[in-house]
Amino acid sequence: MFKKFTLSDTFMLVSAFLSLIFSEFLWFKGEKEAGIFIGLWVPSILGFAVLLKLINNQK
Repeated sequence: MFKKFTLSDTFMLVSAFLSLIFSEFLWFKGEKEAGIFIGLWVPSILGFAVLLKLINNQK
């Protein structure tokens, strides 16, 4: 499965994972609103990755 990953796929997956980790860090640090805000980036990053993959597959 991971053999088909391109560099951009890996970058998007890592950035979504780091966003999730950072949001959880902020949440448990006590900055709950900032943690929620950063946590909302995760589905946006993954959705953008899917869009890029679809556009790349059409070419």
